[in-house]
Amino acid sequence: MSFRKLTCALVSVAALSAVVTGCSSQGGAQQQGGGGGTSGTVGGTRYTIAMITHEQPGDTFWDRIRAGAQDAARAHNIELKYSDAQAGPEQATLVQNAIDSRVDGMAVTLAYVEQVGPAAKAAADRGIPTVAFNAGIEQYRQYGAKMYFGSDESLAGQAAGQRLTQDGARKAICVIQEQGHVALEARCAGVQKTFPNTEVVYVQGTDLAQVRSTIGAKLQEDPSITHVVTLGAPWALTALESIADTGSKAKVATFDLNVDAAKAIQDGKIMFAIDQQPYVQGYMSVASLWLNLTNGNDLGGGGPILTGPSFVDKSNIDQIVPYARNNKR
Repeated sequence: MSFRKLTCALVSVAALSAVVTGCSSQGGAQQQGGGGGTSGTVGGTRYTIAMITHEQPGDTFWDRIRAGAQDAARAHNIELKYSDAQAGPEQATLVQNAIDSRVDGMAVTLAYVEQVGPAAKAAADRGIPTVAFNAGIEQYRQYGAKMYFGSDESLAGQAAGQRLTQDGARKAICVIQEQGHVALEARCAGVQKTFPNTEVVYVQGTDLAQVRSTIGAKLQEDPSITHVVTLGAPWALTALESIADTGSKAKVATFDLNVDAAKAIQDGKIMFAIDQQPYVQGYMSVASLWLNLTNGNDLGGGGPILTGPSFVDKSNIDQIVPYARNNKR
């Protein structure tokens, strides 16, 4: 069976996973997952897999990544060790810690590829099967990762720009909450490619008050702005507050979902979200490593496995809201 067919099967398995226990964004400390002392649904050797991300505190996106990873760990009798650090050097240290603890497999995000990439390569060079997900689609192979699960963020940005054009936009701002993050920069570059009258605005994503005031100041300074594009659900909701503060008529579009952003789409307050299905990214990263460890499946037989982009808007939001409430979209 080809790896691409296997990943299609994994998506079906993910849909049948056990109900996810509630979780919330937490930073830093390594956390156990995979059902603790339970045996999961698969017998045999219990492997340890590390998942190391660049999770930003307060971003509900990562709840869905972790929910998928935890479901896969429970289903396949895996001990999941999840840890995160927003800064690249600290994330690289977490990767090295996982190497030193002799994990059996590793899933890692490559948002800050210059810092984290060499650490991921060190894991691969030590014979630890490694996959990348969420960020690093252009670079994962050179750092030894066998597979990538995520969206092509450049194409996603271009799709967003095309939608702005269709909506009659005159000027847009694209708000980046982590300067230097390769996937976020690619999104806004993509928007600019298909809708050139887009200005990039940088904010400190962990400070929502600053985000609100920065977007508000920009809207007051330039009344010609008709659209605000944010790169995550929490900042889309903050942009709505900025628009209300200033009396602007600008519309909001975003990348990624949470339950509140889904409700805002349903209510017509957000035009659309571009979804990359983080639950699937987390699930498939862990499950693919399990397949490699237990069945010798080749993770490098094809190109990256794309989990997005897909549009969520008024046409399909009703069917997606229940899954958003369950922490899976």
